[in-house]
Amino acid sequence: MTTIEALLAQIQHDLTPQIEARLRAELATHDRAWLVEQIIRLSLPREALAAREQAARQEAQTAERAALLNRVRHMDLDLPSLTAFIEKYRGLDQNTLILESLLHPGFPEKGTALITELHRTPQGDALLTLAKDMLFALLYGDEASGIRFDRSEREILTLTLPRAKAASLAYLKATTELQAHGTWQDPEQVSNDSRADNVLIQVEFGEIKGEWIGNGIVTALGLINNLEINEQILYAHMINVEQSTLIT
Repeated sequence: MTTIEALLAQIQHDLTPQIEARLRAELATHDRAWLVEQIIRLSLPREALAAREQAARQEAQTAERAALLNRVRHMDLDLPSLTAFIEKYRGLDQNTLILESLLHPGFPEKGTALITELHRTPQGDALLTLAKDMLFALLYGDEASGIRFDRSEREILTLTLPRAKAASLAYLKATTELQAHGTWQDPEQVSNDSRADNVLIQVEFGEIKGEWIGNGIVTALGLINNLEINEQILYAHMINVEQSTLIT
């Protein structure tokens, strides 16, 4: 009696000439450096390959962090430039981002998938980078990094994100992440997240008089949400810290 395994083996045998011809044709379209890299990947033991890929990821992360810190140092951020940022971008919604040629129409509906570079224009990518840099600067910036604020209070920012989207803010440092289950029930039945796998991200930061840092954080997060995270409601709240071991 013919078994499914025998049937599959016969089909694979019969298709071998076509597979070989297709593979040769595809390989011929790639350059020599790519071919050498693929041969090396196939030749390395699994453990060595994993270590190599981990080292490459670490190197890329280090380069990205260095580029971020360099951009932050060149922001020359102070209260006047922060208020200008808030006034320019506060309350900007996705319809406006389309009108200003920052988003392409047809991106995923809010509450579903992330917005990717395929849905953003180059100007939209630049604005997303600015928003992320601004968020980093407001949370962590000091005189050494060219950020000039008289931070007289301590506050804690708490963000709630779907775990699948948390990588959008993975560049932040000194955060506390907690697991949480969602209870959001969408009236339009687009993004119910009852028992969804969420992450709480907490960051302690310095605030100034007038709550301008907090206002800037809200503005930056609004841009990041509308340009990438794409949640119907991005939960974020800030509370004052009466005592902190981070106060100097």
